[in-house]
Amino acid sequence: MALFRRRRSTADTTTAVTAFWDAWPELRDALASAVEAGRPAPPDIGDRVTVLVEAVHGDLDWEIGRAPEHRPGTVEDIDLSPDVDPGKLLEQLAALDDPSQLTGGPAYAFTLRPGTSDEARVMSERWSRSAPDDEQWVFRPALPADHGRLSSVLTLDDHELDLSHTSVSLRVDQASGKIEAGVYHPDNMFLPDEVRHKLAEHVTMLALGEDDTVRWIGKVEALEERPLDPLPPTSMPAVARQMADMLGGVDGWVTLEGAHPLFGSVRIRLRHPLTRRDFPAFSLYVQVVVPFATMDADKRPVDASEAALADLESRLEETLGDDGALFAQKTERGERHYHYYLDPESGVLPSFEEQLLGWPEGKVKLRSQLDPEWTWFEAFKRPYRRTLGS
Repeated sequence: MALFRRRRSTADTTTAVTAFWDAWPELRDALASAVEAGRPAPPDIGDRVTVLVEAVHGDLDWEIGRAPEHRPGTVEDIDLSPDVDPGKLLEQLAALDDPSQLTGGPAYAFTLRPGTSDEARVMSERWSRSAPDDEQWVFRPALPADHGRLSSVLTLDDHELDLSHTSVSLRVDQASGKIEAGVYHPDNMFLPDEVRHKLAEHVTMLALGEDDTVRWIGKVEALEERPLDPLPPTSMPAVARQMADMLGGVDGWVTLEGAHPLFGSVRIRLRHPLTRRDFPAFSLYVQVVVPFATMDADKRPVDASEAALADLESRLEETLGDDGALFAQKTERGERHYHYYLDPESGVLPSFEEQLLGWPEGKVKLRSQLDPEWTWFEAFKRPYRRTLGS
């Protein structure tokens, strides 16, 4: 089995991210004071931060504010699915009674804003992954949803707008797999078009967060009239989840079955739907081909081989943690092909390779290459696009 060492990103990118964190100790106190005072950062500090952020990627913007309050989970947050691990369930129940969850957590948040640029989102992820430990600050690669602010008063171009009066209409576009959102506020009829549009986009962003807005929203418009069937903006995540369930399979995986006249049966599992927003830092493609010895007439693994493959997959998933993910797998002709993507700067590849050593049922093959555009995954799923509806 050929083993490969991890690759690094370009020198310019690494240098820009490093330069930001090298400067951070000189910036953090002034930024924290600005948050406490409820005012923008001092001009000299703000200009310096902007230069550092734009060096990471030209499409990135930034903002500072208070970190979300650290709230303990509730019973509604517990995973009660039939296949949940009993140990994990006990941990969740114990956490509800842990008084330490009621306090602590950073006071301030520094957030990068990549907008609709996937390249900027990749770089914001790399920036956040390399952030230093800071008890006072949380570093976010994109703006998350914030339903609490949907009941606040927003000042927009000298207009004070109570967002608690906002409602939305949502339409699912089956052809594009996107949601068309209309945002209504009673003051819309008095606002200039530009302000109304800003308000609509702001409400959508607070409801879904930056990543889910890019994933699921195809169009946002401001409404002058109240929708016939108005929904609160807080309902938008539920509609997005319904869209994901409609487009995808079980737990975000689609399973396809087929037969080849020469090679026999083929079983394919792949993540769907999947966008770059799901794993923005994963750009190292790793293909692993694992043979197995015990199989049925269709050359699918059974008995000892099936158990061994399941154990291997579990160990690989545990080894990767947040530094990699399985995108697809194909089982045919007594082999299982795995298609992974990893964070090339995480250093996880050697540990991943170690888990493959000593496989007792044949020679494991592995190859890897940098693939920031996910070209290999796109090529893998291309024959199944019609089936997937994409």
